[in-house]
Amino acid sequence: MHATSTVHVAEAGVPTPVPPASDRKTFSKAIADLREGLAARELWTHLGWQDIKQRYRRSVIGPFWITISQGVIALGLGLLYSQLFNTPVQVFLPYLSTGFIIWGFIQGCLSEGMETFIANEGMIKQLPAPLSVYVLRTVWRQILLLAHNLIVYVVLLVIFFTALDKPYSLGSKPDVPSGDCGAGLVCHPGLSWNILLAIPGFLLLALTAGWAALLLGIISTRFRDIPQVINALIQLMFYGTPIVWPVDQLMTGGSRQKLEWILPVIKANPLYHYMQVTRAPLIGQSVAWTSWVIVGGLTIVGWGLALVAMRNYRSRVSYWV
Repeated sequence: MHATSTVHVAEAGVPTPVPPASDRKTFSKAIADLREGLAARELWTHLGWQDIKQRYRRSVIGPFWITISQGVIALGLGLLYSQLFNTPVQVFLPYLSTGFIIWGFIQGCLSEGMETFIANEGMIKQLPAPLSVYVLRTVWRQILLLAHNLIVYVVLLVIFFTALDKPYSLGSKPDVPSGDCGAGLVCHPGLSWNILLAIPGFLLLALTAGWAALLLGIISTRFRDIPQVINALIQLMFYGTPIVWPVDQLMTGGSRQKLEWILPVIKANPLYHYMQVTRAPLIGQSVAWTSWVIVGGLTIVGWGLALVAMRNYRSRVSYWV
């Protein structure tokens, strides 16, 4: 009797209930999280701006202290290192300032990106929002800081425009006036419409900041010792990346032996290429096509790794914080 009823139900066309398949660990869930996070633009832009306002609460000039501190540091170190490298301050100061500005964005995204979920523990446990909202909040906050620091670059560009709109060199030789292009020196073309290349360069840098904050944020939430290791590596990368010192000095020799043998080591540093695609156009330097290829490739590979991490561990972050 029981078997007959079962057949009758099947013949009647009633579908047999099938337990729903869990799609928790799928790329569709990870991509949907990113899509929903981007759609919540009002939320993460408001939170990022509030972070800046809270940091400078009760201050008279507010976030413009960021600009002032950046300008003071750039001016002091620019005057010092221009003498040490025998480079005219009118070309070295913009080089150093843009290096500090872009490095500040990179360092901020890496350092705060590792803490992006840990710092938002309360909101993650109480607010049903996509995880990508907190990553976007971190990156947006760093973009706002970068925008304030770019005021320093604009001021220096106005002051030293006549020195940057013609070919110049950051190297030095005893028989060549400092700053001039001569035999054996690296000659930069000077400012032109190529300055607009800084826009795609920064977009690639911002995209990289997004996947780095997402990936490192997940890893650091699970393993709390990782931020200490990464911060130590960031300091090492700062000294190994041409931010304070120009690469030109390694190739011209001057009163010392040339150090061209170290160039492959420098170019193996991915941060060197990120600095190139963003800083070089701003100060009238050309960007090698290899830098664009490396930066584009790292952006694609990085987002692939971030999506894998989101697929596998997105649901566990709320338990780890």
